[in-house]
Amino acid sequence: MTLNVVVRDANEIFVGPDELIEDGAVAVQDGAIAAVGPTAEVIREYPPENAAESIDASGRTVLPGFVDAHTHALFAGDRSDEYAAKLRGKTYEEIMAEGGGILSTVSAVRAADEQQLVENLRGHLDTMLAHGTTTVEVKSGYGLDTDSELKMLRALDRVDADHPVDVVPTFMGAHAVPEGYAEAEYVDEVITEQLPAVADQGVAEFCDTFTETGVFSVEQSRRVLQAGIEYGLTPKVHAEELSHLGGTQLAAEVGAASADHLLHATAEDAKALADAGTTPVLLPGTAFSLGAEYADYEQFHDAGCSVAVATDFNPNCYSQSMPMAIALACSGMGMTPRDAIAAATAGGAAAVDRPSLGTLEQNSPADLLVVGGPTHVYLPYNFGINTVDVVVKNGAVVSDDAAGA
Repeated sequence: MTLNVVVRDANEIFVGPDELIEDGAVAVQDGAIAAVGPTAEVIREYPPENAAESIDASGRTVLPGFVDAHTHALFAGDRSDEYAAKLRGKTYEEIMAEGGGILSTVSAVRAADEQQLVENLRGHLDTMLAHGTTTVEVKSGYGLDTDSELKMLRALDRVDADHPVDVVPTFMGAHAVPEGYAEAEYVDEVITEQLPAVADQGVAEFCDTFTETGVFSVEQSRRVLQAGIEYGLTPKVHAEELSHLGGTQLAAEVGAASADHLLHATAEDAKALADAGTTPVLLPGTAFSLGAEYADYEQFHDAGCSVAVATDFNPNCYSQSMPMAIALACSGMGMTPRDAIAAATAGGAAAVDRPSLGTLEQNSPADLLVVGGPTHVYLPYNFGINTVDVVVKNGAVVSDDAAGA
């Protein structure tokens, strides 16, 4: 067996939601956590000099790698003009009605070749990795026709094969209604043409829908998600982002892995998710970028949900940083730093059906971070800069700005 990494003398180790260790160490063997505990105990059994990498984490904090459970990180084109328009008072719906928003990105993605999409995504994942993301969910949905959706999913598969960040692929043909289609007509195409082709391709793991006023109704989304289930795709739902339409209850009904956004969700919705075992994914960066009210974290916490926090990185919410999402979760939604980091690690893992991730417990995959600051509180406290010094993925150091051997 190979002793890959020993991280020693950390001021604090955030093992998981329920365990913090002071003056701790982590030993990584064959890509998994072999031991975590007080430094003296761990290094007695796993001497740092025997490891391929020895990292002195004195004065710093060790965290699980972030699991970013909701992104649209594969795209082409630029929508910075829309940011300026929003500052002038235009709403998201008004921008979409004028041909901007999602449909603007659709045009750019259709025009881009697969290699360009691959290069774009690799660049974004490099940034995410430097900020501590070790697993990321990425949706299609900027193609909105069979060939373009398959192109996007092929690009996801290619990047996943050779990038340190693990990519979780989601098919989202029901992201918007393309030009020239009525809603019902396009839903039929997603079900009868796109989903069979996606299933035959075999890349996508999840199927998502934008259940929203002016986009897809609850019934239309139900049809897409149920068809996706028949093709072996686990459902996810964009729900209650711009209005309260009923997408959260739909997510619970179909047993979705997650219901995401939830800015207008109710306590009744939260209870339905808890009863169904569906993870609410809260996206504070979206509220920040829209100038909207933040989701009500407390109602999900009170209902007993395991909450996730993610970036929603996309051309309309342009942040690849999970530490920034965590800071916004604290300042905008009133989460404690401990709860927000748990939501960005174990919570995110639950939302993408990866229960072994998001923790530094023994035998879990060795995805971990060494972060500047003596406790986990410093991550959101010292917001706006990148405090991630070292990233370990599957037992290998993949990003190292200040390891300090």
